[in-house]
Amino acid sequence: MPAALILLAAVLTFAVVRPRKWPEAVVAVPAAAVAVAIGAVTPQHAWTETKELLPVVGFLAAILLLAQLCADDGLFRAAGDAVARACHGSPTRMLGGVFAVAATVTAVLSLDATVVLLTPVVFATAARIGARPRPHVYASAHLANSASLLLPVSNLTNLLAFTASGLTFTRFAGLMTLPWLVAIGIEYAVFRRYFAADLATYAHEPKDEEAPGVPRFTLVVLGLTLAGFAVASFAGAEPLWAALAGAAVLGARSLARRRSTPRELLTAANLPFCLFVLALGIVVKAVVDNGLGDAIARVLPDGTSLAALLAIAGAAALLANLINNLPAVLALLPVVAPAGPGPVLAALIGVNVGPNLTYVGSLATLLWRRIVHAHGTEPELGEFTRLGLLTVPATLLGSTLALWASLAVLG
Repeated sequence: MPAALILLAAVLTFAVVRPRKWPEAVVAVPAAAVAVAIGAVTPQHAWTETKELLPVVGFLAAILLLAQLCADDGLFRAAGDAVARACHGSPTRMLGGVFAVAATVTAVLSLDATVVLLTPVVFATAARIGARPRPHVYASAHLANSASLLLPVSNLTNLLAFTASGLTFTRFAGLMTLPWLVAIGIEYAVFRRYFAADLATYAHEPKDEEAPGVPRFTLVVLGLTLAGFAVASFAGAEPLWAALAGAAVLGARSLARRRSTPRELLTAANLPFCLFVLALGIVVKAVVDNGLGDAIARVLPDGTSLAALLAIAGAAALLANLINNLPAVLALLPVVAPAGPGPVLAALIGVNVGPNLTYVGSLATLLWRRIVHAHGTEPELGEFTRLGLLTVPATLLGSTLALWASLAVLG
């Protein structure tokens, strides 16, 4: 296990630091090869893990491309303009608008879209009405994690949990709707109080500028893609195919209008990051097979009682902040999946909400930090941690209670 842990630590450290902005796969792929070469994971287990992850990684590439195409068509600019006009110069109303848009974008287009594509729009919208950007920008980071509970497509961790849970798309969404709403509500209440001074500052109505047009065709394709996720689930097909269909329609339209090139579309799919996820899965499999899986099984309680669900969610949050949420869910699922969908969804709450406590909890948070820095703002570690201490325990408790209630009502 020490050798496997060293490999995992090297992969995660490189992913956090990313010297010279090299892709994460630069270290992850050799680390996976070393894990197989030294016998930390057998070639058969490595290949099985890769086959299980391929549909998930394919979906990730498709949804990243779909989100970028939506941004290119002006969907995020239109959303920012709607928030600016609806808030009438009130930073408090703008916070509510940012929460609504960020929660929707995270749920439908994944947390990466919120971090990469919506955060710059939040900066621009705050500047447009003269509001302090701090509460709204921090909201995009928090909601990228905590608002990703709703759909199987909202987060890569969700896709992994969805596959292990045996639930249909609509069943998953039905069980996670109340936890999702509770998480957003707790975050909003804390943000209103924590950032009260920033929200009380003077702002102004947005200048009378020409509003960007709403990309109706893009919205229709996005709606049909979301419906396609549910249809594919009922048909026993992977959500990958619905995501590919939506990306193909918008991609072909963009190429026909010469707004994109094939190379740009390929870049938007971020294939190096997808390769990183596959390699990371093999490295985590090596760690799990060499003792971590047994250690987790000894610590986590059995059953689906409220106490068991709370313990699983708490342990998952802790593990996410120790080794990042993606390796955490890969390590947890083999242990909790045999107990049914309840423990799987409790673990998902932990690995999605828990990363709001530290920068290293999720790759999305690390990416958000880079984007904020590029806009001339340096988020303070102390403030990020204080805000996490105020939101994470309450959100974990509230969302897990809501999950327990949903399981009791819906079965």
